[in-house]
Amino acid sequence: QVQLVESGGGLVQAGGSLRLSCAASGRTFSSTFSSYTMGWFRQTPGKEREFVAAIEWSGGNLYYAESVKGRFTISRDNAKNTVYLQMNSLKPEDTAVYYCARRYLVAGLSRNSDDYAYWGQGTQVTVSS
Repeated sequence: QVQLVESGGGLVQAGGSLRLSCAASGRTFSSTFSSYTMGWFRQTPGKEREFVAAIEWSGGNLYYAESVKGRFTISRDNAKNTVYLQMNSLKPEDTAVYYCARRYLVAGLSRNSDDYAYWGQGTQVTVSS
């Protein structure tokens, strides 16, 4: 069974920080985790899912949406089959459900949600003003 499980969401005041985690489980899925680009996306009601950040298999190449660049940091620990999103200087407009995802193919960075095959259930982040 393929599973991605996000955690770390919550309610925070503007200017605060949160760290999201996404853990991969399932024997085959976990054993190949280190081969795939992972991404974070977010979605608010009535809007399309929005790209936030992506990280290549080695962690050496990163890609951020302009709206989070300089505030958010994506990282991964392949030994733990986990990808992280450190979110600093949070703003009310960062409020959303945050999802992690794994690419279909062993390929590079992408901001296109259609390139991602497996998704977590999401974790709510709420930033109060």
